[in-house]
Amino acid sequence: MRIVFMGTPDFAVSSLEALYESGHEIALVVSQPDRPKGRGYNLTPSAVKQYALEKGTEVITPASLKDEDVIAKLKSVNADLFVVTAYGRILSKEILDIPRLGCVNVHASLLPKWRGAAPINRAIMCGDKVGGVTIMYMDVGLDTGDIIIKKAIDIKDDWTAEEYHDALAECGKEALKEFIECAEKGDIPRQKQDDDLATYAAKIGNEDAYLTFDEDAIDVRNRIRGLSPFPGSFFFLNGKRFKVRNAVLSDGNGEVGTVISTDKGGIEIACKSGSVIITKLCPEGKGVCDAESYLRGNKIAIGTKVNER
Repeated sequence: MRIVFMGTPDFAVSSLEALYESGHEIALVVSQPDRPKGRGYNLTPSAVKQYALEKGTEVITPASLKDEDVIAKLKSVNADLFVVTAYGRILSKEILDIPRLGCVNVHASLLPKWRGAAPINRAIMCGDKVGGVTIMYMDVGLDTGDIIIKKAIDIKDDWTAEEYHDALAECGKEALKEFIECAEKGDIPRQKQDDDLATYAAKIGNEDAYLTFDEDAIDVRNRIRGLSPFPGSFFFLNGKRFKVRNAVLSDGNGEVGTVISTDKGGIEIACKSGSVIITKLCPEGKGVCDAESYLRGNKIAIGTKVNER
């Protein structure tokens, strides 16, 4: 098969690896344009672009998929299949209709649960115990296409979004290999989604990341886990903004949003029910550090109210 791959971040690299390992021809890779990165804001290619170029594959990075020249380029490849993983742009019906076998997507959830932009974050934030990936046919809807393969994994209680992301990338790689085997045999399963069971993983906003501590401790911790390391949950303490990388549950009591201890391995803050101990954080203007290390040089009074500015 001649395959066009469309993807951008490191999550998508595992899928591209699976395609190279399959032995099929990767005729073209499509990725997002280079973006400014780092302190110098130097233009940096995406993880997918870097990997594909190392493999000697042609890469294009169009600013828009509506450009007639881009569409003509995609048609000229005469691909049998388009594979899309975390590309970051919506494909028009005109593009979806180009390949002979259609366009398939590696989506980071067990559809129809968590359709949308942030399935990895939302799954952890909601305390899901089981997650996974879905290989699906793409249509013009938002992750509404027919399901080909679903592959589930257990979500460990101490995983952050980063660790779940890495596990799903490998899970997606294995699921894509299974799909390729089905395609080689000409026997691709297909099952419609039950729209009544659909849930949506909306893009993470600032309001999602702001920790008010007026939830049960388990929900606060899940929010922290689900947003670590990016974009990172945060709160304000003594007028400074702190991003939170990790926290553990505790059974402390006190006024919601109040520091109730600093001698249990971090900063313990009372929640609606129970408490959380912030164990790893990023103080405003500084790098990530253990909360214990921060406390050695910065005293926080018991009873201090967070988010008072």
